[in-house]
Amino acid sequence: MHDLPRTKDIPTQVKDPDLVNLRRRQIADAAVQLFIDKGFHKTTTRQIARAAGFSIGSLYEYFASKEDILYMVCEAIHAEVERGVTAAMSQAKGGRDALVKIIHEYFIVCHQMSDFILLIYQETQSLPSQWQKRVLDNELRITGLFVKALARIAKSGDLINLKENNLELAAHNIVVLGHMWTFRRWYLAHHYSIEDYIKLQTGIILGMYAAGKKQN
Repeated sequence: MHDLPRTKDIPTQVKDPDLVNLRRRQIADAAVQLFIDKGFHKTTTRQIARAAGFSIGSLYEYFASKEDILYMVCEAIHAEVERGVTAAMSQAKGGRDALVKIIHEYFIVCHQMSDFILLIYQETQSLPSQWQKRVLDNELRITGLFVKALARIAKSGDLINLKENNLELAAHNIVVLGHMWTFRRWYLAHHYSIEDYIKLQTGIILGMYAAGKKQN
C-alpha cells in the first residue's frame, strides 16, 4: 500500500504528524497480512506489534485498539483503489473508449488488491458502527467517481442506452463486477486470465449501454 491517509479520527499520543504517518504505515502493513492470513479476530495486537518490529507499548502510542488498526487499513485500501480509478479517468480521452479504459484500469486494481478488497468485505462488521459507516461511505465515494465518469461519457452519444436515471445503477454494476473477480477468483482464475475477464465483462457492459455497437 502507498502512504496511509492522514486522519484525525484515530487518537495518538505522538505529536509529530509525519512520524505518526510513518509508524502507522509500518503497523498497518504488518497488520494487513496478519488479518488476511489469520483473520481479524484471531490476530492479536501483540502479534501485530511483533510483526511490525514494535513493542506492544509503542504500538499503543499510535493506535488505541485493534479496531482502529483495521479501520486505518480499510482507509488505505480504499485510497489505493480511488487513486487507480482517478488515474484511469484522467488518462481516458472521452466517449465509449474512455469507458473501456476506465473499466480496464479499475479491474486491474481489483485484481492486484484482491486479498485487500476481500478483507474489507469479511471484516468491516468487526468495526464499531461509526467506522463501518466511514468504510461504506468510502465505497459510495468510489462508486460516485464512476457515476461522474459515466455522466460525462453519456454526453458523447456513444452510449445511447445510458441515461440519467440509470447512471448510478450502471456505476454499481461496474464496481461489483470488479469485486466479482475477488469473490470468485478461486474459480475464475482457473478458466480466465484477468485480461480475458476484463474483455468479456467490458463486452457485456457495452452491450447493455452501447445500443448494439461492438467492442473493438
